[in-house]
Amino acid sequence: MTVTASDTTARAAGILSRPATINGLTVPNRIVMAPMTRMFSPGGVPGEDVVSYYSRRAAAGVGLIVTEGTYVGHESAGQSGRVPRFHGEEQLAGWAKVAEAVHAAGGTIVPQLWHIGMVREQGQAPYPEAPAVGPSGVRTDGTEGGGNAMTQADIDDVVAAFARAAADAERIGFDGVELHGAHGYLIDQFLWSGTNRRTDAYGGDPVARARFAAEIVAAVRAAVSPGFPVVFRYSQWKQDAYDARLAETPQELEAILAPLAAAGVDAFHASTRRYWLPEFEDSDLNLAGWTKKLTGKPAITVGSVGLNGEFIKAFQGEGAELAGIDNLLDRMERDEFDFVAVGRALLQDPHWAAKVLAGRFDELAPYEPASLRTLS
Repeated sequence: MTVTASDTTARAAGILSRPATINGLTVPNRIVMAPMTRMFSPGGVPGEDVVSYYSRRAAAGVGLIVTEGTYVGHESAGQSGRVPRFHGEEQLAGWAKVAEAVHAAGGTIVPQLWHIGMVREQGQAPYPEAPAVGPSGVRTDGTEGGGNAMTQADIDDVVAAFARAAADAERIGFDGVELHGAHGYLIDQFLWSGTNRRTDAYGGDPVARARFAAEIVAAVRAAVSPGFPVVFRYSQWKQDAYDARLAETPQELEAILAPLAAAGVDAFHASTRRYWLPEFEDSDLNLAGWTKKLTGKPAITVGSVGLNGEFIKAFQGEGAELAGIDNLLDRMERDEFDFVAVGRALLQDPHWAAKVLAGRFDELAPYEPASLRTLS
């Protein structure tokens, strides 16, 4: 399939090339690189190949890079020795080089701070003896066992780990942080009633389920400068439960998002599998559109941008054909959301942003799963 430039050329340049701000950060355009786990960091240390991977995309016009998920400094945070960590002298030195290179290329960058919670299996690297932990010891498929319900001490330790990582991010030169509260990982396990069965202050109604996330946001906010942006990524769906929903109505969604905004979130990254789908009945707004409407905060949309297949299948080895972005541009013209995050298309082609901004749509290529195996 060939996507022709036509009238989309001028619209794309005019809409996507505008600068925008998130708290004290000016992003040079509206294109964001979505976080995508790559597992090219042995020992959790991003090397020169990771530096080049991100800086190439900044040099080619990506305004804001959100790094792949990086484990915070808690022993149960992760499940792989090849996923980067955001703690440790060698690991942070590697990330400092990434930030410096992205800035030299003209871009801005935030690390995504991550704790996987009950997704973890005991015996996995980087800390094989560490147990899986979560709000109730329940996995996203509803099974119990294989992990521990978190005590108050556990909660306090994880909150502190996020705050330390955020402070380190500012210290080594990053432009902000993104907190991973989506896709069935630890923060999301507290937000979702399917995995949060607590009867204390951290469980029950949506506001109570948001308390853990709000405490992390508040601790991060206190650990960094007032103008240092804090982005929060969330989703309705989970990796093992695509039909899961945090909220069935805008009112329920507001009950979750309002405490996070009050705690110090500067922008929300609303993760969907297909950005063009409406989130609630009787409105065409997607999840990012509702997020901005309910909170007044800048919002980032994401989900199969520029492609006709959704990304879960892509990571299972399926390709995806090109699709136009006129619907995306229509929504941005209406100011439904502020930024668009691009995943697989940027994985396939580091020059995707430059080509789109210049209207060179005929140079775009469909997504091939082989791009997962390299840091091109």
